[in-house]
Amino acid sequence: MKKTIRIGTRDSELALWQANTVQSKLEDLGYSTQLVPVKSEGDLILDIPLYEMGITGIFTKTLDVAMIQGKVDIVVHSMKDVPTSLPKGIVQTAVLQRATSDDILVTNGTIDFEKPCTIATGSLRRKAQWLNRYPNHELVDLRGNVNTRLQKLNDNKWEGAIFAKAGMERLGFISGNQIDSPNFVGPFQNLDWMIPAPAQGAMVVVAMDNDAYCKEASSKLNHRESQICTLIERQFLRTLEGGCSAPIGAFAEIVDNQIVFKGCLFSLDGKTNLEIEKTTPLPGSHDVMNENEFFLGITQFGKDCANKILQSGGTELMRVIKSELT
Repeated sequence: MKKTIRIGTRDSELALWQANTVQSKLEDLGYSTQLVPVKSEGDLILDIPLYEMGITGIFTKTLDVAMIQGKVDIVVHSMKDVPTSLPKGIVQTAVLQRATSDDILVTNGTIDFEKPCTIATGSLRRKAQWLNRYPNHELVDLRGNVNTRLQKLNDNKWEGAIFAKAGMERLGFISGNQIDSPNFVGPFQNLDWMIPAPAQGAMVVVAMDNDAYCKEASSKLNHRESQICTLIERQFLRTLEGGCSAPIGAFAEIVDNQIVFKGCLFSLDGKTNLEIEKTTPLPGSHDVMNENEFFLGITQFGKDCANKILQSGGTELMRVIKSELT
């Protein structure tokens, strides 16, 4: 059976870029496609911090419902927005080759970090890591799509705002060490000390488990190394958080057939910091194991790293974070 694959996506400029990328790749493979933009609840409510809204997968829920209802066939997400447990009947079919996972600070000119500064971000993870490094700074909430947030930075007297570099690159806003967009022009700095969100910089495709045609088609876009690294990071997140928003960072990469992992859990005020760095061999083709065994081992590595954090004070810290967020 050949059919037109309806691709569900948020209607922000960045989300449409991601969906168009998937559409182009599928059409290059000979598939017929159609984009179906859907506005998510996270895009509609911009005056409340995400962690106060109490909704799991706020940027993905509307699209998942549309797919379950048969209005779209596959959905493209920024993987860091996707809950670690997918809704019943929905499966991950592809992780595209990952872009940079770096965070950047976009600034309104030169900053003296030793002086009090106001930095904008809507992320608990970014806020906690920033306060750990600069406890005398003030952090303010920042919501909206990339263009909206850049406009808010332009309109306010903040010293800077934190963004994912991948989004800026995808929108074509990076020119040398400058952000050059319709809403803001100014310098940025790479925050190479900040541990990114699990799966930051990665795009994921999901489909209905009972849709063999769309599962097979979209699985051809999978990038195995990105799949492995994001699986470890998301298992680390899943083991730590138990469904709760928390300042959690995780990054895995494959270097010389070794998986190198770094993860962290911070208190909301940034004063407490639990980190782990661990390396493990990447199972090779010479090992006698099937795909299920391979990915079970990869998953267990992410879980083991999280358990080390929990055993080192993370269990109590997560209890405190949950109590502070409720």
